[in-house]
Amino acid sequence: MSIKVKIINDPVYGFLRFPEPEIIKIIEHPWFQRLRNIKQMGMANLVYPGAVHTRLHHSLGACHLMGKALDELNTKHITTSKEECIAARMAALLHDVGHGPFSHSLENTIVNVHHETLSRLIMERMNEEMGGALSTAIAIFDHSYPQRYLHQLVSSQLDVDRMDYLNRDSFFTGVSEGVIGYDRILQMLTVRDNELMVEEKGVHSVEKFIIARRLMYWQVYLHKTVLGAEMLLINILKRAKALAKDGHDLFATPTFKYFLYKDLTEEDFKNNPEHLELYCQLDDTDVLASIKVWQTHEDKILSTLCKMLILRNLYKISFNPESLASILREKRDEVIKNLGIAEEDVHYFVFEGTASNSTYNTYDELIKIETKYGQVKNITEIEDSLVNQTLARAVHKNYICYVQS
Repeated sequence: MSIKVKIINDPVYGFLRFPEPEIIKIIEHPWFQRLRNIKQMGMANLVYPGAVHTRLHHSLGACHLMGKALDELNTKHITTSKEECIAARMAALLHDVGHGPFSHSLENTIVNVHHETLSRLIMERMNEEMGGALSTAIAIFDHSYPQRYLHQLVSSQLDVDRMDYLNRDSFFTGVSEGVIGYDRILQMLTVRDNELMVEEKGVHSVEKFIIARRLMYWQVYLHKTVLGAEMLLINILKRAKALAKDGHDLFATPTFKYFLYKDLTEEDFKNNPEHLELYCQLDDTDVLASIKVWQTHEDKILSTLCKMLILRNLYKISFNPESLASILREKRDEVIKNLGIAEEDVHYFVFEGTASNSTYNTYDELIKIETKYGQVKNITEIEDSLVNQTLARAVHKNYICYVQS
């Protein structure tokens, strides 16, 4: 009897093979297919028009890299059973399944539950449907599986998630600084005392990986226009939520309206399966369709903000401005005068914030290096390491964000 193999043509890696029936079943599940309609990079396509790839693309890529990582480890006699390999690939495939539309914007406004919590709940529900086939994958995902390095491949400072999104986001934005030697890093992976680490000859590839992540944050993820677009979306959703709480009638698709008019907690999602089922119907189209209609809403603040987003009249941002207080006062006065906005509502149009980029977090799970003499060191302890000199420092930039009235 022939075995069904799913082959997907990916623009970043070429043909991806999924020969495992369990993984094919996940890929075909409606809750996973929902990720087709959720862009990986949120509003970044307003700056980088090619950045319209989805979380489904990224999840498939992470699953592919997990398979390659485990294949490399097997050549070094770090044996992973077939069942563990499938489970680890499942965990990588589903690591982002809990993301909602414009995920981080939605989390801070409409659905105040972290996407990792929702990913876990979705995996548990799918596990029930699949007769326990996801039990090991869930244990790997939540760090309770004995083979610690499998979780580190899913979630750490050097995981398949970051390897894929850096390569993929670089490819679709055209920002070449994000390109990393993922294949070299995968070949240099090893395991010691059940912990993932990199052979010393792979140090420079890891440094390049960390440098690429830093550059991508400032050039793409925290690009001032991308940041302005994200903040505009957040303020639209905050205003809509505030109006909903006050009893105003807002157009929204049925699924989006459900969450717009409710304040759900993590416990609500755990105790009522209906919340999770409806959440798994929510995608970018629900939010965008609502914003298009809100352009004509009677609330002046909501309609103005929505028109700004649809017409790409985005916030202006100035990083590290001098005379911060005086500039804020000046911009607030302009908004009040030119747009006729009340003093108590001017924060929707003029505000301050801080953008932070912690490329390598020395307080998180560290990237370990196995030296040629058999020692194990944190990458910051390697002599002449760039990470030791510069990249371990977090960078914070204050900014003011305002509408050009």
